[in-house]
Amino acid sequence: MITTRAPGKLYIAGEYAVVEPGHPAVLMAVDRFLTVELTEAEGRGMVHSSRYGRGPLTWVREGESIVVDHSPFDYVTAAIAIMDKLRAERGLAPRYFDLRISSELDDPSGLKFGLGSSGAVTVAIIDALNRFHGLELSTWQRFQLALLATISVSPKASGGDLAASTYGGWICYTAPDRSALLALLEGGSLAEVLDAPEWGICRIAPLGEPAGITMLVGWTGTPASTERLVDRVSRPEAEVSAQYARFLEDSREAVEELVAAWGTDPSAVLAVLRRCRRLLQGLGALRGSTIETAQLGALCDLAEAAGAAGKPSGAGGGDCGIVALPDGADAQEILSRWREVGILPLDLHVNPSETEGAPA
Repeated sequence: MITTRAPGKLYIAGEYAVVEPGHPAVLMAVDRFLTVELTEAEGRGMVHSSRYGRGPLTWVREGESIVVDHSPFDYVTAAIAIMDKLRAERGLAPRYFDLRISSELDDPSGLKFGLGSSGAVTVAIIDALNRFHGLELSTWQRFQLALLATISVSPKASGGDLAASTYGGWICYTAPDRSALLALLEGGSLAEVLDAPEWGICRIAPLGEPAGITMLVGWTGTPASTERLVDRVSRPEAEVSAQYARFLEDSREAVEELVAAWGTDPSAVLAVLRRCRRLLQGLGALRGSTIETAQLGALCDLAEAAGAAGKPSGAGGGDCGIVALPDGADAQEILSRWREVGILPLDLHVNPSETEGAPA
């Protein structure tokens, strides 16, 4: 048996803007995980996961294609397919396997916390199949393959969750042009795509621990669809509006200031995160989308009243909010007030990085 696991993630800053190539975001990998257990099989493969109900997903090969029985094309099947394509390109014999997926990233009732389970399952499967086939992929290559699998399902996905789940720790992430990568993937080999210059603007840089700050995480109890919310606020237009262009530039400046202050100036970090909250509020108003719900607003307001900084994490519309709490502030007061308004504090911490970051 091969066992791999990938941590979930939380966005700290740069949400929405990060879907545009070249715009940075800051994320943390969290110490809750999705686990994949792989065992070799014969004749067919199965995937056991709560997402498929009581029965497993079953897959077989027809020629060079993976055929999945009675299941939509999703992140699990996309990860299997991209790794099988790489296996075939490298001239390795086809093999069947079963996967058993378990997750700490959801509520016991099945509701999602918004910790990036789709990204984590993709990363964990890529890692398991890398070991199964003896591919000896680097961390960077595993991230690349996870992103290619993901955008075959969700073309607008930034890949920030994949970067956090692959690299761990605190990271600053900048996405490549995924539409260009998809076009390459449709017309060439994986080896060519992995070496393509289109990856050049992608950056994954470790940040280390923030100075003088503790992160608190609260869950609203309302799950949100990242894909639906991103589609709503970044729907295509003949020309990008002046306000949206301004949002992108303001977000870039804020993330750059956040990274510069990260390990040295906690007061500047708090100020930037408050600014990032206002940017998301403005984007929601511009696009007619509720990024900051009433509960997320309460989470953030209670934090600011206590001298901290709060903001939605990720797409908003529900899910989690984060609070940067300066050393010496009373965390228990904030957590107690959250509970009074129906916000569940999550006991989450950063999952340490095990790598040195992506190629510069």
